[in-house]
Amino acid sequence: MPIIGAGLSHKTAPVEIREKLSISENKLPEALSHLLSKDSISEAVILSTCNRTEIYAVTEEVDQGKADIIDFLSEYHNFDRNAFVQALYFFSEEQVVRHLFRVASSLDSMVIGEAQILGQVKDAYNIAYENKATSLVLNRLFRHAVECGKRVRTETAIGEAPVSVSYAAVQLAKNVFETLVDRAVMVVGAGKMSVLTIKHLVSNGANPIMVTNRTYEKAQEIACEFNGIAVPFNERFEKMAQADIVISSTGAQNYVITADDVRNLMKKRKGRPIFFIDIAVPRDVDPEVAEIENVFVYDIDDLKNVVDENLKERKKEAEKAEKIVEEEVSEFLAWLASLDVVPTIKELNRIANEIKEYELEKALKRLNGLNEDQVEIIRALAHGIVNKMLHTPIVKVKEAAARKRGYRYVVALRYLFGLDESGKGDES
Repeated sequence: MPIIGAGLSHKTAPVEIREKLSISENKLPEALSHLLSKDSISEAVILSTCNRTEIYAVTEEVDQGKADIIDFLSEYHNFDRNAFVQALYFFSEEQVVRHLFRVASSLDSMVIGEAQILGQVKDAYNIAYENKATSLVLNRLFRHAVECGKRVRTETAIGEAPVSVSYAAVQLAKNVFETLVDRAVMVVGAGKMSVLTIKHLVSNGANPIMVTNRTYEKAQEIACEFNGIAVPFNERFEKMAQADIVISSTGAQNYVITADDVRNLMKKRKGRPIFFIDIAVPRDVDPEVAEIENVFVYDIDDLKNVVDENLKERKKEAEKAEKIVEEEVSEFLAWLASLDVVPTIKELNRIANEIKEYELEKALKRLNGLNEDQVEIIRALAHGIVNKMLHTPIVKVKEAAARKRGYRYVVALRYLFGLDESGKGDES
């Protein structure tokens, strides 16, 4: 029962394509039902995030499964396949297992080591499971993927060094102040990066949040989002005296915070430290400001240097993570191989013949005085009984294995005859 994976991501498709093929969480049950209506698809999980839409499926025939997935994406989104098919990638068997394990371990993410993807993989699987879109194979695959992701986060430091400019700014602020709890923040300008930085600061306890902008209405909008205070632009230095952290991102062509402004500011603050995060290009904060005592200034290049160093650290940890992924892939593939009907039949015959030979030898030792012909008759009798007992189950399991979800019969056979433990602990 081949496993295939198909999808597109930030690596293969621009956002205008990704957004058209994305599927919101509340639409996943409907989408899964549509996908499973395809004759070739036995099980399915859909993983849809801002950076990827991927389908994992158990199929009866690989080429037909790929075609059905393309049909599904086109039909469900009412989207011309020619507009997206070139951006699609396909994986099968070992490739799809490795890809999913790398996704769950954040090795395929836009930012290596980001924490959100593991939860997104788990949520996608849970929705598919609750909607009866999965069975033994994808149940095992996704549970193993989640465990692999957890192991990577536990055994490596892949997620520890901050690798976004906004988060790096917060880490630098923590180096200046012992704690960010109840540290006042002023935002000058209303850039997207400023908002992301505010979010990180607020999550670390910063409060209150003051926002100033040349357009006062924009200042009010952001202040409202963070339960903060809007400040008229011409009053910014008055209120800045109360701030411990200033984030600036205005898009102005000249400095909006000069050295003289900050010297006056520090008199009002009586020397208390203040931290400027200048995310603007060109810069908002005069470089001379950094020369003033108890004033700490970081511009976009400083932050990027921190990010680059942290990325190097994550890449080192990613090498450790790749080794963990390979170990887990090998373990899963060994289990998957056990579901193939041919090795199962061979193993069943081997065990049956071992039992037959063992019991024959025991019986012949107790039956003294038999001649060679009589021994051969008994051997033939034992051989015939074993063959006839196994004949029907073997024929039936071969027939069943060729049908949709036929691997269930292989699993049942292995479980009933005790060939391994694969039938335990996995839902049918």
